[in-house]
Amino acid sequence: MIDVTRLNGARFILNAELIRTVESSPDTVITLVGGEHLVVLEPSDEIVRKVLEYRRHLRTLMPAS
Repeated sequence: MIDVTRLNGARFILNAELIRTVESSPDTVITLVGGEHLVVLEPSDEIVRKVLEYRRHLRTLMPAS
């Protein structure tokens, strides 16, 4: 899960596993796997960084094999 901000300043938590694409046009538009589009204040590189951090965190929770 990552936190993002709508254009009106409202913050919300987004399930990073549902992100299909992130575009800058010039606003950042996140497209979800279901086709929904979300416009957020964070630049696309910050969204990518947050998703990578989230996935790294998930790997730390997995037991070593």
